[in-house]
Amino acid sequence: MSLSRAPRRTRRTLVAVGMLSVAALTLSACGGDNNGKSGGGGNTNFVTNTGGISTAAKGERTAPNEIAGETLEGKRLDVADLKGKVVVLNVWGSWCPPCRAEAPHFAKVAKDLKDQGVEFVGINTRDFNKQPAVAFEEDYGIPYPSLYDPQGKLILNGFPKGTLSLQGIPSTVVLDKEGKIAARSLMALDEKKLRSMIEPLLKEK
Repeated sequence: MSLSRAPRRTRRTLVAVGMLSVAALTLSACGGDNNGKSGGGGNTNFVTNTGGISTAAKGERTAPNEIAGETLEGKRLDVADLKGKVVVLNVWGSWCPPCRAEAPHFAKVAKDLKDQGVEFVGINTRDFNKQPAVAFEEDYGIPYPSLYDPQGKLILNGFPKGTLSLQGIPSTVVLDKEGKIAARSLMALDEKKLRSMIEPLLKEK
């Protein structure tokens, strides 16, 4: 009897360990920092609404540090050059299921609002080989460039403390026309939520 029970216990143990491993991988890969807090804390003057989108009043916004580097296509891009437009910065990875879920919405809104003075820039991270990231952009028809940031250095150094966390992927930050951080989301977005972050900023003088 003891011989017949041992394999069942072993199987149950292996299944439990496997489930824990999958859960841990999910948290580390597309871990949600959806409570509005990010690593390191910091006062960002964000107010989070019930939809998980945080905004900062016009007089309380801060500018990011330098966000510049090489795109997936090998071109130089500096977000500071886009000042005067509303800029949507989306942190994503080809390995991240929520990133794939929101990609069609970002592609559509980017195309729709291009002529209204809205620029989109992706920040691709944790893709240590460019090929899956480039394929991701092609598969979803992404019409805008993405900075290549496999180690997350742009995320850590480019945004003020408390703005973003490497565990919160996908994440989206919207800069106003003055280049300051006006809105943030630490979760996947659909078209309606994405537009709700952008459209109020287009109306600002």
